[in-house]
Amino acid sequence: MTETVAGSPIWKPAPHRVPAPGLPTSVRVYEVGPRDGLQAETKVIPTATKVEFIERLVTAGLRTVELTSFVSPRWIPQLADAADLMGRLKLPDSVSTVVLVPNLTGLERALAAGATEVAVFVSATEEFAKRNLNNTVDGAVSAAAQVIESARALGLPVRAYISMCFGDPWEGAVPTSRVADIARTLVDSGATTLSLGDTIGIATPGHVLALLDAIRERGIGIDTIAMHFHDTYGQALANVYAALTAGVSEFDSAAGGLGRCPYAKGATGNLATEDLVWMLHGLGIDTGIDLNALADASSWMAERIGHTSPARVVNALRAAQRT
Repeated sequence: MTETVAGSPIWKPAPHRVPAPGLPTSVRVYEVGPRDGLQAETKVIPTATKVEFIERLVTAGLRTVELTSFVSPRWIPQLADAADLMGRLKLPDSVSTVVLVPNLTGLERALAAGATEVAVFVSATEEFAKRNLNNTVDGAVSAAAQVIESARALGLPVRAYISMCFGDPWEGAVPTSRVADIARTLVDSGATTLSLGDTIGIATPGHVLALLDAIRERGIGIDTIAMHFHDTYGQALANVYAALTAGVSEFDSAAGGLGRCPYAKGATGNLATEDLVWMLHGLGIDTGIDLNALADASSWMAERIGHTSPARVVNALRAAQRT
């Protein structure tokens, strides 16, 4: 695309759309930057900055945003302002907003703050459950099931995250059957969406397809599944493509590539929303997102947190603007 300003042509890079047969025609991009991304920042970010960041993301076309978590402030001081944040936000009804809740107490706090959709979090491995959730796998799944059942009784949709689905830095390979069994339990408890997490970014396309096959074998529909990839080994977009071929149409990502797993040496952040959207648009898949506006929002936030975005598309678009 080319625009002319004062007689000089300005080229705005955009992917050339070439639809691939057999892929979904639209994808739900589930934005985790305000919660999963910012919680990794050590410097506490002012609530007003978070509010403006979320509003900028929504203006760019994001229609599903995970806002914050009602976890104890002792565990994550960055998210101690969860109720205040939600009280300040004025978003259109067309935007789905989600908050993470760790237990029934967190659910009560989230409901008091006006939450209309919640997420729970479990682990597929014992060591990660111990270190990150202070629990066992079975204990975490049981606690999540209680939250799911309580929230569903009130009519709230519930997303269930399963972390360490592809590999664990302490336990190594994770059997696909184990992940599928946990997924079945969460669906039976009432979870409306399952997000399968490659927490340390170790997945490859074949592994993704094998896990999705195991999920199907448990009688779980692909329309229930979302994928959450990290790009530690540079495989995130390849893994997205593999999941698309299997019919997955919801993917988690963080604007500007915010966030990281502190338990994996060398782990990078979440898959950048801009990188994901560039590929999806190139495949002719609709997201409803204005890529340039999204990159602007990520660059704006990067300035506030004091480090540059690792997102390749953000940096490429900014470089093109400077030429």
